[in-house]
Amino acid sequence: SLKDGNGAEWRLSDQRGKVVVLLFYPGDETPICTRQMCSVRDRWKDYSATGAEVVGISTDSVESHKKFAEHHELPLRLLSDGAGEVANLYGAHSLIPGKVARSVFVIDANGTIRYRDVRPLGLFRPKDDEVLKAIREAG
Repeated sequence: SLKDGNGAEWRLSDQRGKVVVLLFYPGDETPICTRQMCSVRDRWKDYSATGAEVVGISTDSVESHKKFAEHHELPLRLLSDGAGEVANLYGAHSLIPGKVARSVFVIDANGTIRYRDVRPLGLFRPKDDEVLKAIREAG
């Protein structure tokens, strides 16, 4: 389980029965990550229409996530994986020490990973259209 920006616990097992999207990103308030999360925000209507549970995950703190979400009016839940344990479970390894790789995992309603995109350097963000297509295919 991971805590969100409000300190509430979130568990993947509680989401069984629906499509879940894990958006791992290196850090709050960094240029590419901010563009990525704001792009998700700007396409939130499309993401919401899929019915999927979409969450962002980084090693930043709960407090950092709260400030980041408020500053950019982000509608998605941001989860703190402080020690990078969840990222390690998924193989979201970054070449930057202490950070997670910019990655997308789409998990279907049965708990099977149906889409995986891991970018160890994280210089380019995933395209929303590709992620949305993967979510629809997993549903």
